[in-house]
Amino acid sequence: MSDAHPYRREESEAERLDRNFGEQLQEVRIAQAGVQILFAFLLTIPFQQRFSALTDLQRDIYVATLVSIAISTLVFMTPVAMHRMLFREGLKDFVVRHTDTLIGTGLFFLGAGIIGGVVLVLDVLLSHTTAFWIGGSLALLAIALWVVLPLTQRRRRSREDADGSSTD
Repeated sequence: MSDAHPYRREESEAERLDRNFGEQLQEVRIAQAGVQILFAFLLTIPFQQRFSALTDLQRDIYVATLVSIAISTLVFMTPVAMHRMLFREGLKDFVVRHTDTLIGTGLFFLGAGIIGGVVLVLDVLLSHTTAFWIGGSLALLAIALWVVLPLTQRRRRSREDADGSSTD
């Protein structure tokens, strides 16, 4: 059986919004666990004895990483806060639409924080050059997995829809 839209559902607009918001919250839960661990780790670093031995560059990387993770934490918490503030106001479409954007923004800052944390640790352990090469490689990997892979599937689906055919 060949169908260009194998996952089509029969649901009302309200049911679709409820399902979408539930799926978005599950995505946020998964990302938030990593954000919380990294944020807690970053908050403890300045209280370590070796922190005073960091170079200016390493401190700058640390600050950028800490701020990125703080932004990611706040952004990932926003859908919950919006839902709380707008509960029973008939604005679930607003919440779902903006949660989609917030998740993308949160993932951007989470990616920056992960890469910054790795670069900081590798810069302390190895060298600036090695740390930045590995950080750049990780950034490319994140872009490939988080952006390019989904976009290739979106384009594939668009081509199939335009052709009226499917290779599933």
